[in-house]
Amino acid sequence: MNLASLDLNLLVSLDALLQQRSVTRAAAQMGLSQPALSASLARLRRHFDDELLTRVGNEYRLTPLAVQLRGLARIALTGVERVFTAQPAFDPASSTREFRLLTSDYVVAVLGDTVAALLAEEAPHTRLRLAMHSPAIVDRADQALLSADLLFLPPGFLTGLSRQDLYRDEWVCVVAADNPVAEVGLTVRDLETLPWVATYHGPTASTPAARQMRMLGIEPQVQVVVENFLTVPALVAGSDRIALLQRRLVDLLPLNVGIRALPCPFDAGPLIEAMWWHPAYDGDPEHEYLRDVVARAAEMAVGEEAVPIDRADSDQQKK
Repeated sequence: MNLASLDLNLLVSLDALLQQRSVTRAAAQMGLSQPALSASLARLRRHFDDELLTRVGNEYRLTPLAVQLRGLARIALTGVERVFTAQPAFDPASSTREFRLLTSDYVVAVLGDTVAALLAEEAPHTRLRLAMHSPAIVDRADQALLSADLLFLPPGFLTGLSRQDLYRDEWVCVVAADNPVAEVGLTVRDLETLPWVATYHGPTASTPAARQMRMLGIEPQVQVVVENFLTVPALVAGSDRIALLQRRLVDLLPLNVGIRALPCPFDAGPLIEAMWWHPAYDGDPEHEYLRDVVARAAEMAVGEEAVPIDRADSDQQKK
């Protein structure tokens, strides 16, 4: 294939068509007439030898190839935009960049407001987009971080990506305030017999503390599974359930939330929160600025100095 003969405008059209799944909506998004975008769709169909969009009743559906291309097109378009908007120096005050962070509600609760405040002060025309990550995103983090700026996750889940540790936290067990074990303290036996609210529970998805618990042979009886942390207190309060939460998050909760934090009756180990990014952006001035903002936000929010930028590396480099 001769890439020089390809029209990059087709990539923009492809992305809009696959995201909108409608010629009319995609044309409106791009500011084009419907006939003009229909012509682009015809060229794309000839190139891929595939219909891409097929009409079913009153709507369009993506073909199997189009489903496969949807994420790839967005990643490719983001890369093209970064290439052609790159500048020798980055001026935060004049930037209109959107920074996209893949995170958990825990990190948003601890750092979100501070990061947003720093950007509002120093880079007032930028936009901060906080998107929740998921086990599926973590499993393909190398691809996800080509179109997102940062992913927040403790060490131990990813390799081959650049990383900077931000701050430490500790795991605590939470139970209902009126649970009898709140007065006498938890035992390992309680962990094995009480029903659990688990976060990110699956073969490749769990918190570091839950993984450590299983390594010690403690198998919880999981009754409820959620993929966030802020819903855990409501699922524990007024029940006999137990869960693991971060101490900093518990400290941010209202006093009347109906739960009580107890020390873990096993060595849960410290929680280290880190930010990860694709090595392709190691020397990117915009990205370096964003990482500096997040590191300063961590220091301001939790009173700890983040690992200096020049010490950030990847798990792959450590091997």
